[in-house]
Amino acid sequence: MSRQVVRSSKFRHVFGQPAKADQCYEDVRVSQTTWDSGFCAVNPKFVALICEASGGGAFLVLPLGKTGRVDKNVPTVCGHTAPVLDIAWCPHNDNVIASGSEDCTVMVWEIPDGGLTLPLREPVVTLEGHTKRVGIVAWHPTAQNILLSAGCDNVILVWDVGTGAAVLTLGPDVHPDTIYSVDWSRDGALICTSCRDKRVRIIEPRKGTVIAEKDRPHEGTRPVHAVFVSEGKILTTGFSRMSERQVALWDTKHLEEPLSLQELDTSSGVLLPFFDPDTNIVYLCGKGDSSIRYFEITSEAPFLHYLSMFSSKESQRGMGYMPKRGLEVNKCEIARFYKLHERKCEPIAMTVPRKSDLFQEDLYPPTAGPDPALTAEEWLGGQDAGPLLISLKDGYVPPKSRELRVNRGLDSTRRRAAPEASGTPSSDAVSRLEEEIKKLQTTVQELQKRLDRLEETVQAK
Repeated sequence: MSRQVVRSSKFRHVFGQPAKADQCYEDVRVSQTTWDSGFCAVNPKFVALICEASGGGAFLVLPLGKTGRVDKNVPTVCGHTAPVLDIAWCPHNDNVIASGSEDCTVMVWEIPDGGLTLPLREPVVTLEGHTKRVGIVAWHPTAQNILLSAGCDNVILVWDVGTGAAVLTLGPDVHPDTIYSVDWSRDGALICTSCRDKRVRIIEPRKGTVIAEKDRPHEGTRPVHAVFVSEGKILTTGFSRMSERQVALWDTKHLEEPLSLQELDTSSGVLLPFFDPDTNIVYLCGKGDSSIRYFEITSEAPFLHYLSMFSSKESQRGMGYMPKRGLEVNKCEIARFYKLHERKCEPIAMTVPRKSDLFQEDLYPPTAGPDPALTAEEWLGGQDAGPLLISLKDGYVPPKSRELRVNRGLDSTRRRAAPEASGTPSSDAVSRLEEEIKKLQTTVQELQKRLDRLEETVQAK
């Protein structure tokens, strides 16, 4: 009689625990925009979420501990003139956040400790270079002040936020259609992109060269998302020809066949993958789903192991993922998600059950800290470095807030950040100038009419 052997893993019994009602953020109006981003970004200090706004685009930033009902008049970050599509906290400064919008701009904001007391309308720097809406923003994991943005103009721009200039451009010759996802490798040497042309590409951004690509990693026509995972592998989520959702693991050196391909279900929501390099667990959160699936990645076949699934009654409009340094290590919490409902943001803690209250070293290896490993100049000069690691044994103490300094010597005006890099001013800047010209022409016409009337009055007398 053969007995099936169950694979041993310390993460087999990971379970999700939603926060109690008083630990949620209630009465927030989550954005209704249809876009495949998480709509939420969190760090050890703040939770930010894209909200509904009349007459422009806005997002809400709340101190992590300010739970409960959110005042409807709470100040927002509201400098964009069209809906915000994506937000991302800087990994090296917990007070700095970037946002991409339908108004074709990327804005970088500095949030004061304690949160906002007044609406924030003036960004630290505005990055203009895209000619269509900006749907993806992603900070470099190890180099200071390096920010990537991807727009619906099929262009990826890499910015040096310290100077406000676009330093690298990957044009439509690299991506001939809409870019669905962009992810940095752990040391920031490469990026992995998925595109509407049904190709996943691995790109060296400083050289602008595609070093590997895979055509049709999933047979379906729905969007594909791709992220780097450990040991030179990438993970993709997509749809089969029969519209079944799939997850696949690939070796970047041999993209002919997947190391593992699993079919999940027939839901229509796009799966957003979140990878934890410390535990080698990937979490899949589907937009419109009411569940979070998680898998463990190993170095031996079958490589991708299904662990479990957290389920709830209400579907999710978006999802934020807390960096490891923001977790409660004394409760064996290995991940925390911030689930967006229609009118609520609900934290969900992923916990490994342990009897001991002592620090569990096997669950918390040294993790990425808040200090950059490289300057922007060093990275642009060709250097690469992994993240500077810190221990969580004695808990994480956030460093003092650091001011984001922007040297505009290379960029004399704040709002002229990127036309030099792109060669042409953005369509948003052109439309603003055209409106000003029309107003001036109307004013001149009215003055001319008044002058004609005065002349007629003088002649009559």
